[in-house]
Amino acid sequence: MSVVTDQNLEKLSVDTIRTLSMDAVEQANSGHPGTPMALAPVAYALFTQVMNHDPQDPHWLNRDRFVLSAGHASMLQYSILHLSGYDLSLEDLKQFRQLESRTPGHPEAGHTVGVETTTGPLGQGISTAVGMALAERMLAARFNTEEHAVIDHHTFVIASDGDMQEGIQSEAASLAGHLNLRRLIVFYDDNHISIEGDTAKSFSEDVGRRYEAYGWETIHLGEDIEVGQLTAAFEAAKGTDKPTLIVARTHIGYGAPNKQDTGSAHGSPLGEDEIRAAKDFYDFPSQEPFFVPDGVYDHYRELVAQRAEAHDAWEQTWSVYKEAHPDLADALERGRSKELPDGWDADLPRQTPDDGSLATRKASEAVIQWAAKAVPELVGGSADLAGSTNTIIEDAGSIEAGEYGGRNLHFGIREHGMGAIVNGLTLSGFRAYGATFLTFSDYMKGSVRMAAIMECPSIFVYTHDSIGLGEDGPTHQPIEQLTHLRATPKLNVIRPADFNETALAWRFALRTTNRPTAFSLSRQGAPTLDPDAIPDDAIERGAYVLRDGPDGELPDVILIGTGTEVSLALEAADALADVKVRVVSMPCMDTFAEQDAGYRDAVLPPGVRARVAVEAASPFSWYRWVGDLGEIVGMRDYGASAPAPEVYEHFGITAEKVAEAARASLERARS
Repeated sequence: MSVVTDQNLEKLSVDTIRTLSMDAVEQANSGHPGTPMALAPVAYALFTQVMNHDPQDPHWLNRDRFVLSAGHASMLQYSILHLSGYDLSLEDLKQFRQLESRTPGHPEAGHTVGVETTTGPLGQGISTAVGMALAERMLAARFNTEEHAVIDHHTFVIASDGDMQEGIQSEAASLAGHLNLRRLIVFYDDNHISIEGDTAKSFSEDVGRRYEAYGWETIHLGEDIEVGQLTAAFEAAKGTDKPTLIVARTHIGYGAPNKQDTGSAHGSPLGEDEIRAAKDFYDFPSQEPFFVPDGVYDHYRELVAQRAEAHDAWEQTWSVYKEAHPDLADALERGRSKELPDGWDADLPRQTPDDGSLATRKASEAVIQWAAKAVPELVGGSADLAGSTNTIIEDAGSIEAGEYGGRNLHFGIREHGMGAIVNGLTLSGFRAYGATFLTFSDYMKGSVRMAAIMECPSIFVYTHDSIGLGEDGPTHQPIEQLTHLRATPKLNVIRPADFNETALAWRFALRTTNRPTAFSLSRQGAPTLDPDAIPDDAIERGAYVLRDGPDGELPDVILIGTGTEVSLALEAADALADVKVRVVSMPCMDTFAEQDAGYRDAVLPPGVRARVAVEAASPFSWYRWVGDLGEIVGMRDYGASAPAPEVYEHFGITAEKVAEAARASLERARS
């Protein structure tokens, strides 16, 4: 092996990131080598000169966060994590993009040590990082004291041209500037290349000036970025009083003589000849794949150990802080671990039928006040619809620029950005929710999907959940959204029938730590059910028998409903006095599907094939539960503008139609 001198050790260490990255892509015969080759100096500067982090304790509370929003360049992150001493071996790099490896094609939170959030869909990483940076400010406001700053870190992001073209990034960056998130630092990899070639084909805006208009500081670097220049820029960004965008004109596939600055360097292996030529350009001391020259590991370990000294200093501060403020320390640790306060749900609110009808969005509002008193880390807001979604936490203050101690967030009309920011807050120790109308869940589906992939327990509150919102008409009346959300793996979609199911739903969502929850809540009133008829585990079980016929006898027909349509099923049951009717409330199809066959069959006996499902939405979710002889009373077209009762009558979502469908299903079952 070659002997390496101190004089070229930094260059060699940077080039090792490049060579490991292109070797891994070549071995996998899949991946994106060009951006890691270009941004190796950026990763080196961040991990060895700028960020406070500790590979021996990658979950250290006050570490700086690093988000590779350009997730396609995952080998850049894997290479620097490996070289810096994280628990990611050279063998792991050799398994890049292979089944069950720790180095998947795009970074995945919880899968690879050192990865803070799942990235890949462009715009998601930088937007989630806004939530992380906001969380840092909010945690600092809650837990820092005049004597002890236990929350004092930065969030660093690498973003690509593609990130800057996605609308979600604009939403989140605009809010970040408005809120003055000065500890958010984004490096913009302006390499002018996308899959289709030169970005000039579709993109000519001045991104730096756009970000300045958002309220960001911008730092412009030239070409041929060097470690010292980068380090100085990052340190300067730390000293600004705004979020910072560092703009650099980089060269994708740097050093590859035939592919640098071309689209072919973006998303496919370079080929052995081009790799050999690139290594010659770097004057790299070996052609052996996955070669790490002498001295490189020691060099990284020495520099990273210096960055980890901040952890040692913080631990001393933390020790004094815990002794001086044990309650604050316990609360901070508890929120970080997603543990809830002891006895937090001992007084779950309940209502009785005597309390009358109440829209489930209004029920949710009341339950939020109860939950907020019991769970201090519960925070949230809406996409400029707080008065309609009923999601304000009373007497809790609002988050504003420079004032981060409140609990109410105002996301503006930015649904997709809101979803990603909620994910960032939740990943950072809060129990965060974001609210909008159910029909606008379409605008944020990518963020919801990312929460589900990460098993991140974000809470998405969707109100105005059916044609029952009435006069606003078909543009605002959701039809297909419930089906879309229910088709999302690892997402619990809950459509509660009344106040009591809503209370159980919020309790369930806050107890859940391994997947997100989406609420579907009504604008129109829903009669309050007898709380004694609702089992305590109604949401965990997903469905239950709300009303039944004679004890010990199978029903003739089963009526199944969700949300406000449960009351229609009950009315229809009253009209079917001559047959034995079971009414089932199914607030969460997802958890019901996960129950064992014994429970599912107890609720929906296989021998009872006459079934009717009623829901003022697309019927697509229901075919599994009603079977081949069942009926579905639902929506097969868009809605209409009129008062809610008239719209329900017009589209046949009525107790009368449910009863008719029950008789039709029963007749088929008997024939």
